[in-house]
Amino acid sequence: MKFLKPTLLLFVFVLTCSAYAQTDKEKVIETIHEKTIEGHIYFLADDLLKGRETGTPENKIAASYLANTLRSYGVKPNPQTGTYYQEVPLKRVSPPSEVTLEINGQKIKDYAFIFPSPVNTNSDAVFLNYGLEDDYKGKNLKGKVIIVKAGSPETYDSRAAFRLRSKKQDLAQSNGVTAIIELLNADQNMWGFIDHNFNSSKLMLAKNEQGEDDKSYDNQTAHIWVLDTNHDMATKLSSSKTITSKIAINEKKEEMVISQNVIGIVEGSDPKLKDEFIIYSAHYDHVGVGTPDETGDTIYNGARDNAVGTTTVLSMAENLAKYPTKRSALFILFTGEEKGLLGSKFYVENPVLPLQQMVYCFNSDNGGYNDTSLATIIGLPRTTAAENIKNAATTFGLTAIDDPAPEQGLFDRSDNVHFARKGIPAPTFSLGFTAFNGDVTKYYHRPGDEAHNLDFDYLLKFFRAYVMSGRLIGNDPKTPVWTSGDKYEAAGKALYGN
Repeated sequence: MKFLKPTLLLFVFVLTCSAYAQTDKEKVIETIHEKTIEGHIYFLADDLLKGRETGTPENKIAASYLANTLRSYGVKPNPQTGTYYQEVPLKRVSPPSEVTLEINGQKIKDYAFIFPSPVNTNSDAVFLNYGLEDDYKGKNLKGKVIIVKAGSPETYDSRAAFRLRSKKQDLAQSNGVTAIIELLNADQNMWGFIDHNFNSSKLMLAKNEQGEDDKSYDNQTAHIWVLDTNHDMATKLSSSKTITSKIAINEKKEEMVISQNVIGIVEGSDPKLKDEFIIYSAHYDHVGVGTPDETGDTIYNGARDNAVGTTTVLSMAENLAKYPTKRSALFILFTGEEKGLLGSKFYVENPVLPLQQMVYCFNSDNGGYNDTSLATIIGLPRTTAAENIKNAATTFGLTAIDDPAPEQGLFDRSDNVHFARKGIPAPTFSLGFTAFNGDVTKYYHRPGDEAHNLDFDYLLKFFRAYVMSGRLIGNDPKTPVWTSGDKYEAAGKALYGN
């Protein structure tokens, strides 16, 4: 029997290892399949889950599905509980059941509560333009009802009104105002969205950051949006010498609710780098059941927002459970994003592992897409991992671009922002869009956001690009950080001590 020479044996061994060695791209392709993606999204966006609204049984079914999917991949559970859950204690505040609202004797039917604080007043009202600082100068408005136009002279659409609500609320409170009636011009689609979101029950964290009962909803000045089509009411009232108002709002109802963040862990393969964690996150809740669309559909299925984002994280978990990167992975699927980023807010105040070990948060959230050649990363140039993400997208035939609609403030409207504020670099990986319009707004928070009208050939590239990005970041010898001069750079240096 002849034996191979040692040098030849070594050569054969190297050839054998090379044959079995896989590139990151091959590892991604092996684990991310279109049928698996379809299965996750079709389940999460099924009518039976009724839009996965936080605090509902259907939301809990979605959480159970996610937890058991992580379990099936071999992902380890939440180290604090031994389960795949983190309980998030919430308080549900239901709007008042008895409401009277009249202006100059005219009953108002189309209204939405910003703050449904109890009030009972039958008095003159003051038209106060936009209700901003200059409008209060030289006026004594203590005990008065004020009527204001939505937004500001520069921006007066619904989103501007929403962004300015806290400012107007603070000004009204500091001036002793009894109630704010804000006149908003909106089309029927937008008003339907507002009615669904503001006149339904609201959820908030049961405890604030200090661990005390959250009373942020208490002692607020009553604040009501009123539909004012074509600014007709504002035009008429701005020239009225006297305005009468009648407002009667009874007490709101409060109850405790428990929801769940879903959490799992995969340990890294490098003895040193495994102490650094990449967070892969998305929210799995949506807005539930609401105003019907033109077809009569009342279920807001949330396929794009955010069954897609949720499935992105599941794809990452499946891949890393089989092929870990050097850095460890923490998977977090948040509840309550649509109710005010509640699950992520709770998590950063109650982390299951020290925040200073979290070197990156790779969030995924979506409204829709209008360009299937792109992956849009909100905050792409804000971290040093940008090149990894661009290269990963290119690998699967996509181009990674930065936020094309900065006026929307998207970086601060998803769960990533709570991690950014703590100092953790945290962009959001989103479906490709070149503007926040068209096929984005067509499906955003609408009943038509369903699985059957998604482009799954595009989604396969999208998911693979996300997973490839995570692998490149997780294996990069350099720890990702904020780019120099970023608004959160100082918070990062404080968190990591550098």
